[in-house]
Order: sequence, then structure tokens, then C-alpha cells
Amino acid sequence: MTDYNLIFGGVLLFNIIVTFRASSYWTKYFPKAADPKPEEKQQEKDGGDEPQPLLGDKEEGDDIELANTTSTDNKPTKEEDERGSAASDAAASIRHSHLLRKYLVVYLLAAFSDWLQGPYVYALYDAYGYSQHDIAVLFVAGFGSSMVFGSFVGGMADQCGRRKFVVLFAVTYALSCMTKHFKNFSILMVGRLLGGVATSLLFSVFEAWLIGAHGTAGVMSHLGKSFSSAQYGNSIIAILAGQIANKAANHAEFKPMSDDSGFYTGGYLGPFDVSLFALILCGLFAVMLWDENYGKSDENLDSSKKSSASAALKTAFQATIRSPDILSCGIISSLFEGSMYIFVFMWTPALTVLAKEEMGDSFDGLPFGVVFSTFMVSCMAGSSVFSIAMEKMKPEQVAVPVFGVATCAFIIIVVSTHATTTFLAMNLFEMCVGLYFPSMGTMKGMVVPEDKRAAIYNLFRIPLNFIVLFSLLTDLTPKTSFMLCGAMMTVAFGLQTKLRASRMSS
Repeated sequence: MTDYNLIFGGVLLFNIIVTFRASSYWTKYFPKAADPKPEEKQQEKDGGDEPQPLLGDKEEGDDIELANTTSTDNKPTKEEDERGSAASDAAASIRHSHLLRKYLVVYLLAAFSDWLQGPYVYALYDAYGYSQHDIAVLFVAGFGSSMVFGSFVGGMADQCGRRKFVVLFAVTYALSCMTKHFKNFSILMVGRLLGGVATSLLFSVFEAWLIGAHGTAGVMSHLGKSFSSAQYGNSIIAILAGQIANKAANHAEFKPMSDDSGFYTGGYLGPFDVSLFALILCGLFAVMLWDENYGKSDENLDSSKKSSASAALKTAFQATIRSPDILSCGIISSLFEGSMYIFVFMWTPALTVLAKEEMGDSFDGLPFGVVFSTFMVSCMAGSSVFSIAMEKMKPEQVAVPVFGVATCAFIIIVVSTHATTTFLAMNLFEMCVGLYFPSMGTMKGMVVPEDKRAAIYNLFRIPLNFIVLFSLLTDLTPKTSFMLCGAMMTVAFGLQTKLRASRMSS
């Protein structure tokens, strides 16, 4: 029998260890272990191989001696260079910390609002009495909206301002939450369409703003750390949102305002109401804390020159096709995130079947709270491992083993007949998820042109949404679905290996 609490404890302990290793406390308490190349520092201290000037040589005339002395006096010493470099690094760290705090306040509120809704969308539609076919239509409409409308809003965000579109995200998603109160299929359909647009903005505009702000602040070298922190915080927020959503869903009875009213309150609507409040705060903090930034390049510094949404989409598509690195990033991200969505759909039935076979009549359901928390802690551990790996590796190097391990995880899930082994393999994949997002975010930050960033990010989501729609519209078994995920990870591994070679050679 699978001991889910024991596995959770082991994963939590591992997360604590790697989080400590990735933090500044490791450098503070273990400075020698944290120093990657002590011999280089000793060489710099000794002066290296550089010849030292002989200031005592006075065989030349007084004028030459004075000139030499003046030249020597004006030349900064190594100690001065080190102090200047340290001061510059300290200033950059301060700017980065200030920027990261502003970003996380807004982004984590947005992620919190999204996590609150996820587990209760299907349950709410079912509580309204809609058939499984009607619910499937609503879900397909949401992903279709994200695929179609999201393609255009990204280019508009680059031109009109990314902060404006973060506020638009908050407004759009808030309206989607409001529609959930109506037991009316047409209104719910409008809500799903709005939710699809909001999802596209969430997974493109926030990231585009962050990269643009790093460029403006001159802290692009800290970009990987920012993505790692955001992913770590996102996992914590997911656990917190699950607890709050559960309490909100059980806070009041699910019922209409009156006997003949189609407006409902309470029950599964509770998480959407909390999400609405979080979205209001998200929009307000974006206005107060964030500066506006646009998609600019050296070739187009005039932000007053606007093109149509279709023209921006066409330009983004052409830029993607012409650059093998951008195209590879797009395909890889679609394959991995598509596998991630399929995993979300299929882990419950897969694990339930195995648990039933092991426990028989004593099976009383999976401990979903413990399982979900274990997944999120694994994801947190992955983001910390990324921070550690980035001390000696580049993101394109880190990503190669990530996809390789993810492939192995899906192979284990497919062939395993034991719930414990399957659950451990699932957590291995979740750890890869924690490594993937900061890796891919940093790579896209270096590869995708700034003036087309949000538009290209939304283009990446078109094949992703095709994969999700395929999984929704076909009746694949969990085993077949995980085999498909393994195949996609194998392709992603090959493409990332090629992308690493291309990036390292350049």
C-alpha cells in the first residue's frame, strides 16, 4: 500500500535541502563550498601572470619619470577594480531585488486567482446540471478562444504596452468569474471565451514585461534567478490556493438567489469570488507598482508607429519561421506544456486504478490534498535545483537533462503496475516542471526579439492548444496518453540537444 504521507515527507525534506543550498544562506555559512573557483581568486590576488611595473627605475629623465609616475598613479589597481566591480554587482543586486519584489506581488496574485478556479470549473458546471457533452463544449471553447484570440492580443500588448494588458488580463478574468454565477449556457460560454483570452495573457504578457523590465534595469544576468523565484512562489501559491478554495467552496450552500432566479451563490462559486477579489488587487498593484514597457528593438525605437494586430501577428510568425532557435523554443515549449496539461487530465484516473487494484474493497479514494501538495513541493524543489545548476551551466544546457529525465518518468508511468512507483515517477516529472519553466523562460528571454516578444509567446501557444484540444476530443486511455507524452518528450529532448549545440557554438 502506498504511504502518500511518507512520500510527501521525503519530498519535503529534499526540497528543504536544495532550497537551502540555492539560497544566500549557503554562501553565508559555507563560503568555501560556495566558491566555484577559489584557485582563480588566488591567482587574481597574487597578480596572475601580468608583469608588475617597476616604479623604482629612475634611469630616464625627470620628465619621463614624472610622466611614468602620473600614468601609474592614474591606472586603477586591481584592488580598486575589484572594489568597483563589487560595488557595481551590489547595485545591480539591489535593483534586481526591487524589481523582483514588484513583479512577484502582481504575478503571484494573478497565479493565485488562476489556481483558485482550476479545480472547480468542471464541478460547477456539473452542479448546474449540464451534461458531460455540454461541459466538454465549454472547455473546448475556452482553449479555442485562447488559441485564436490569444494570437492577436500578444502583438497588441507589445505595441500598446504590456502593463496595460496585465490590467486587461485582470479585468477580463474578473468578468469571466462573474459569469460563473449564472445558470445560463450562453453566459457561461462568454465566460469561457473571456477566460481563454485571459489565460493567453497570463502566460505571455507577464513574462514579456519581466524580461523587458530586466533589460531596462540592466540586470539581464539575473533573469534566471527571477524565473526560478517566480516558479518557486507559484508552487507555494498553488498549495495555499487549494486550501483557501476548499474552505470557500464549503463556506455557504450552493443555491439560487430565489426560486425562479438563474443567479446562484455559495458552494463551488466561493473560489471564483475569492479569485475575483485577487484579480482586483492584481490590476491595482500593476498600476501602482509597475512601469510601462513596450516591445522595442534597435530597428524600431519609435513606439508611436503602430501596426494592426494582424500585421503584428504576421511579423511575429515570419520572425519565428526565419530563426531556427526561436522555432525550436516554440516547438519544445508546446510539446512540454502539452504533456503537462495531459498529465493534469490523466494522473487522477491512472493513480486511482492502480490504488484500487492494490487495496481492493478497502480503497476509500485518493488523498488528493496530500497528492497535490507533494506535486507542488516537487515542483518547488525543481526550481531550486535550477538555481543550483545555473551556477555552472547555461539554461540551454540545463534543459537537455530535464527533457531526458521527463522522458524516463513517462516511461516508468507507462510500464509501472504499482501505485508507489507510479506516484514517485509522477513526482519526478513534477520536478522537471519546476526546472523547465525557469530554463525555458531564460532561454526565450535570450532568443526571442524584444519588439515581438508577447506576440511570439502567444504563437507558441497555438500548437499547445491543439495538443490540449486533441486530448479533450479523443477518448484516449491514461496509458496511451502517457505514451504520447513520452513520445513528445523524446522529440523535445532531441530538439533541445540541437538547440544547445546551436547556442553554445554561437
